[in-house]
Amino acid sequence: MKWVTRENAAVDRVACPWLINRFIDPEAEFIYVNKDEVLEVAEREGAHSYDAPGAKYTHRDGKCSFEALVEDFDLAGDAALVRLAEIVHAADVSEDLNAAPEGAGLSLPSQAASASCTGRRIIGRSNSRPRCMTRSTLGVSSRRRD
Repeated sequence: MKWVTRENAAVDRVACPWLINRFIDPEAEFIYVNKDEVLEVAEREGAHSYDAPGAKYTHRDGKCSFEALVEDFDLAGDAALVRLAEIVHAADVSEDLNAAPEGAGLSLPSQAASASCTGRRIIGRSNSRPRCMTRSTLGVSSRRRD
């Protein structure tokens, strides 16, 4: 299945693909697009949308997208995932940074990772690093609309 979210990945958008690949969809393909294109690309590609305004799996009821995925895919029975969800939440939701002591440690490294797949599509999954394809392979304009 394809999964689409906004580019410039931060904590939640780095943690969600790991969770999806590991526990929800081992064959997942990830598409990163401009925040204004997430829903359009998800509809066109038949993809699940996440961590974007209006996305199927996004922040809701005080929870981050990672927590929404854990809840929606009935993964809350795994105590380690629930704990990881608390840490991701603390790192992703600035007003809750102190909710888990590990949260502050995750927020800075994710900023460095945000540039790695900006405007790219990650394809395939293996024990090696994911391969990225450019936006043009999706027929998505490479022009930024910030």
